[in-house]
Amino acid sequence: MAFRGRLSNRRIALFASIGVVLLGLGWLQYVGAAALSGMSFKDMDWNEDGELTRGEILQGFVSVSAVRTRNGQRSCVEYRWRRSDEVIRMECRTDAPPATP
Repeated sequence: MAFRGRLSNRRIALFASIGVVLLGLGWLQYVGAAALSGMSFKDMDWNEDGELTRGEILQGFVSVSAVRTRNGQRSCVEYRWRRSDEVIRMECRTDAPPATP
């Protein structure tokens, strides 16, 4: 089997596109984007008017960060505006202690 030394322009464009998407996802994970925190789209109603818009979903990727904290058995996720660090919403849950046999 012969190996071609030159990649076609289509393959170069494909690899570059995949690279850009992976870099973007890595950056969103690094900055703690709310959209990658496990939150469903229907919960991204940031102004709480009962209507979800495309802009609010976009804010979940760009403008809102999710900060996870843990205190004993209680774990919380704070959703904050990235620029002002103002808390928009806080969701907490208490995990059951591990069962002992």
